[in-house]
Amino acid sequence: MNVKDDTVQHFLDLIKKSRRGKFKIYIGMIAGVGKTYRMLQETRSLLTDGIDVKIGYIETHGRKETEELLQGLPLIPRKKIFYKGKEIEEMDVEAIINLRPEVVIIDELAHSNIDGSKNEKRWQDVLDILSAGINVISALNIQHIESLNEEVMSITGIEVKERVPDSFISNADEVVNIDLTADELVERLKAGKIYNAKKIESALQNFFKSENILQLRELALKEVASQVERKVENEVKTLSNRECFLACINSNEKSARNIIRKTSRLANYYNSKWYVLYVQTPREDGNRISSSKQRHLIDNFKLATELGAEIIKVKGSDIAKEIIEKANERSITTICVGKPHLNLWKMLISSNVFNGLLKKLSSKSIDLVILS
Repeated sequence: MNVKDDTVQHFLDLIKKSRRGKFKIYIGMIAGVGKTYRMLQETRSLLTDGIDVKIGYIETHGRKETEELLQGLPLIPRKKIFYKGKEIEEMDVEAIINLRPEVVIIDELAHSNIDGSKNEKRWQDVLDILSAGINVISALNIQHIESLNEEVMSITGIEVKERVPDSFISNADEVVNIDLTADELVERLKAGKIYNAKKIESALQNFFKSENILQLRELALKEVASQVERKVENEVKTLSNRECFLACINSNEKSARNIIRKTSRLANYYNSKWYVLYVQTPREDGNRISSSKQRHLIDNFKLATELGAEIIKVKGSDIAKEIIEKANERSITTICVGKPHLNLWKMLISSNVFNGLLKKLSSKSIDLVILS
């Protein structure tokens, strides 16, 4: 008899959650709004209250106010590693776990660790620390959130390489927005409180344009509001969690990543389960698909997994039929596809069962979302 039913798994999840450290994130719209400064202020306040709090990793970026506030705080020494002939300092995860402070402060969540480290990213280090029962206070800028990558690039013209998956941020017990007006931020920049004098003019002409700041500020406010709403719904247990999303992708790298990211945003908003479906047609079977497309598919599956999706990969010549079957099996409420010029859409409308797909979706009250 298999006794590990849903109630048993739920109880096991509660046990694991109770052992896990609490997690707080400060989110800002852009560099220089004061996230690190606020974390250090909180550190001093916690120390005054007798809490064992230590600095696991802080990056001051040479800002005078931040460096002054850091003075005298208990630091866990960084690990020094020689890499390609250079000495590099990284956060010492093992030392943090061995010392077991009540609270540890960790900056730069999106940071990439050097090759050979246990984890590829610092946010993964934070998961290990939380699992050890240590509470973490951390920070990141809105442009480092994975599902916002393309939106940030369209605003700033810059692709942010170091990113954090949305599923990680949803683990936070508390999310706090550090907000400034565009005018206040520009004044801080001009006063040399963010970058040194040589970088100020370049920053004003690029990332720190007023229109960029306003749009990034809106993104940050929306993100934090969404996280707070989800937390409230979970705590008062009013969320029905009926929504379930299915993102349908093909082997096109760019369009697939866009569909994955946008479906992730929808699923996160509703705090819902979601899937990514790839139907391998005969034309992409075995040796017929190029190595570059295979690589793109693997990268996109990895991205989807990091964002919290479950991957469904099936073989079939009739894409619409496969979508219907998987939607029925998984109790999908919303199917997400790319806009009409995509290959997937062309294959759908050329299929004999496309009308049947629409009827099936209608009869089962499943929504079809076409993502731009």
